[in-house]
Amino acid sequence: MVLTGQQILLGITGSIAAYKAAFLVRLLKKEGAEVKVILSPAAKDFVSPLTLATLSGNPVFSELVDEDGSDQWNNHVELGLWADRMIIAPATANTLAKMANGQCDNMILAAYLSAKCPVYVSPAMDLDMYKHPGTKENLSKLESFGNKVIPVGFGELASGLVGEGRMAEPQEIIDFLKKDIEDQSPLSGKKVLITAGPTYEPIDPVRFIGNRSSGKMGFALAQEAANLGAEVTLIHGPVHLSLNHGRINKIPIETAVEMLEAVQKVRDDMDVLIFSAAVADFRPATAAQEKIKKDKAETKIDLEMNPDILADTGANKKTGQILVGFALETENARENALSKLKRKNCDFLVLNTLKDEGAGFGHDTNKVSIINANNTWEDFELKSKQEVAKDIWNVLQNA
Repeated sequence: MVLTGQQILLGITGSIAAYKAAFLVRLLKKEGAEVKVILSPAAKDFVSPLTLATLSGNPVFSELVDEDGSDQWNNHVELGLWADRMIIAPATANTLAKMANGQCDNMILAAYLSAKCPVYVSPAMDLDMYKHPGTKENLSKLESFGNKVIPVGFGELASGLVGEGRMAEPQEIIDFLKKDIEDQSPLSGKKVLITAGPTYEPIDPVRFIGNRSSGKMGFALAQEAANLGAEVTLIHGPVHLSLNHGRINKIPIETAVEMLEAVQKVRDDMDVLIFSAAVADFRPATAAQEKIKKDKAETKIDLEMNPDILADTGANKKTGQILVGFALETENARENALSKLKRKNCDFLVLNTLKDEGAGFGHDTNKVSIINANNTWEDFELKSKQEVAKDIWNVLQNA
């Protein structure tokens, strides 16, 4: 789904149409978005903070400083930076005027002025207010700032008049948002292949050779690619992760040979290929068909090399394809990474090392360096794997 994983900041201002915002929160959550809500002081007369907190699953913000005696400061800058999208619905004439003129007397306006993300406004007001030249000028001014104005509806208004000025219905806002994201998505029309997780190489039907990879980095890369508009094929080993997105096709495998076969079937059609899976280098030369009994077990297991999926893809890379490899090192990290990039015909290589605390297998964080074919390095701080995925895609898009 287009909105899966999107962080949506919803500002609700003091209009009778505020009741619709509860339905909007519910629909955003159903679409897979994470939602945080800011209520203007006047909006609390129309919709309950408890209702919105329950529907969103997050605390509802209203004042810059909580009035419960805790003197807790709510960081509007942090909220503005957290959001992937900000929606103000309903947006009253008063709020639109303040936004257009840079005024700031409540938390919604403070977050708006701090936001670095796309901002959408869904106006709601009476017919004559909506038609007033001042309102039209304010809406035009907001559009000149790059804000998106969601068209109002036509119908019966709170005053009893009939005409334009109704806030768009929640589903119409969702549809507007999804279309805008798809139209603006930088990877729209691109096909991306990502491998993730470990491979399990069977010793017998019960035991296997594997590694500690969780698959979190590859899943985060797939999520970010889909959010950017790409059609993603995610080939992954055994993991304990869930990911549901309309543009992600997941192909589960177990062994390195199965992963190679899955990759070979689809790779020629891909624009970008990212190999983040931790493929086992070796497999048992012979896998027993029945569970090996302890009293009959050999004291050694003969191993043979697994296929090198990255090298095989690099040798068969098509013109225009971008190939990205991963390297997890424990010593001579940069020298080994540069060697791997050249040997396997990669365009980029993402390096992480187990010597960095919080990086590598099993963590929710990672610390990476990215090298390109021109031997240019870019180093990043320790971040969540979701943020690392964004960094990697930023590098790829700007290459």
